Amino acid sequence: MTIPGIRHKRVAEEMLHELSIMVAGELKDPRIEALVTVTEVRVTPDMKHARVFVSVVGSEAEQKSTITGLFAAVGYIRHELTERIQLRRAPEIHFILDHSQEYGQRIENLLKQTKTPPGE
Repeated sequence: MTIPGIRHKRVAEEMLHELSIMVAGELKDPRIEALVTVTEVRVTPDMKHARVFVSVVGSEAEQKSTITGLFAAVGYIRHELTERIQLRRAPEIHFILDHSQEYGQRIENLLKQTKTPPGE
């Protein structure tokens, strides 16, 4: 027996796993060359939309190129997800560039600067 209202969270976890595998080696688009990591997937409770947060290591041009490549591959990704997760219908996928690692690194650098005494 499952708790009602939790299925979308389980599907989001499965999508995160499968998308990570796809991005790591299955997508052959030349625009997806930078180091790409799927950081989070959020699926709406009605299972119609999924926001996929993606972290891209590289310049701003590489980040935009990678997001464009991912949007181009969305049809293939949805088809693969329906088969792998065994869904009747895959949610609409919206890729969002995740800057949280960059913000975390910046905050960490600022904290290190405050710990060092002035003049060093």
